Amino acid sequence: MNGNKTENRLGTIIGKGTNVEGTVNIEGATRIDGTVTGKLIANDTVTIGPTGVVKAEIRARSIVVGGRVEGNLIASEKVELQAKCELIGDITSKSLLVEHGAIFHGNSKMKEAGPSAPPKNPPEHGKKPDGI
Repeated sequence: MNGNKTENRLGTIIGKGTNVEGTVNIEGATRIDGTVTGKLIANDTVTIGPTGVVKAEIRARSIVVGGRVEGNLIASEKVELQAKCELIGDITSKSLLVEHGAIFHGNSKMKEAGPSAPPKNPPEHGKKPDGI
């Protein structure tokens, strides 16, 4: 084992049949199989299971959606929309994976990972660029 690696270790489970309302701040990885309404903030991965229903903004390092979410997702690393999920809201993330069959109603914004986009292709040798 390599020291005290806690990344991706499941720390909190909101089980099926459990309803949570308000702002929820969570340390560590989280799985939601119940219902959360309000706002969810986590410093690791948030996984919404197939029975999970979230009506909240979610902010986390990574977000995996397998159930239903109504709200915006803000992830510092990645968002994954699994095949049978439904998301109604916007996504802001460095990386986005949408599996075949996922339903996504909203917009996505990919955070810039570095400097602005590379320059357009230079004109072929001997030709002037368009507009000159």
